[in-house]
Amino acid sequence: MVDSKLLEILVCPETKEPLGLADEELLGRLNRAIEAGELSNRGGEAVTEPLEVGLVREDGLVLYPVREDIPVMLIDESIQLDSLDPDH
Repeated sequence: MVDSKLLEILVCPETKEPLGLADEELLGRLNRAIEAGELSNRGGEAVTEPLEVGLVREDGLVLYPVREDIPVMLIDESIQLDSLDPDH
């Protein structure tokens, strides 16, 4: 889990918008897309590891994964949410 003090200061490196924790519904949709081999990050690489935690940009368009309790704040590693298939 992301430390609450850290979450207060983290912002999107691209837009500087605040970030919040992804809810279970969104993580479930993302993990179904990962399992189906249908999810890529913004750098174009397939996402293969399930997500337990993610940070969503305030506008709801981008998610930054959290791996081993460390937010991965690289734009190429982020996931564009508006392209996520709504059936997942």
